Amino acid sequence: MADRAVRRTQEERRAETERRVLAAAMALIAAHGSRSVTLAEVGEAAGYSRGIVRHHFGSRERLLAAVMEDAQRFAAPAYEGNGLEQVCGIVEAYLRNVIDRSPPARAFLQLWSEAIAGDPVLVPMFARQDASFRAYLSGRVRAGIADGSVRADADPEAAGVFLMAVVRGTGLQLMATPPPGSFPAIAAEARRATRGAFGSPASS
Repeated sequence: MADRAVRRTQEERRAETERRVLAAAMALIAAHGSRSVTLAEVGEAAGYSRGIVRHHFGSRERLLAAVMEDAQRFAAPAYEGNGLEQVCGIVEAYLRNVIDRSPPARAFLQLWSEAIAGDPVLVPMFARQDASFRAYLSGRVRAGIADGSVRADADPEAAGVFLMAVVRGTGLQLMATPPPGSFPAIAAEARRATRGAFGSPASS
């Protein structure tokens, strides 16, 4: 029992260290981009030694991958029998994540812009992440076709590309300074646009 308690405490300390390191990395990347940020700077910003990041993550590449994964995480609504409403909810949840988790969202979009510019480390990371997210969105559209809420002639793969462009592009606008407008109004328009693009006659 004592050994399990010690292991649990060690795991909790490790998780807390990694959380603080990721938060520090996101803040630095959001402010300066990833290319000028060193592992030592991240460790110091997190309140640890200069070598803590290498100890926990091993390399810059693995740290950036962890930042991408954590910054992109958001609570997507569950499927409840209506694929169109789930897709609309996913769009709004993604955009709300951009607003509510501003430093991580800024870090993610900064990394995305560096990948677009051809960063050799980030390009393959985003290729994998983007393919997975598009496949997820396509699957949700496919579920809507099956339940009748999404029009039958919708192309799920093309829809995945479109929806990803909507959330990424709108996310960039939400990070602009000054902000482009009221978030509730933007989210409402995104929902209406999604319903208009994919809704079946029966769902309108």
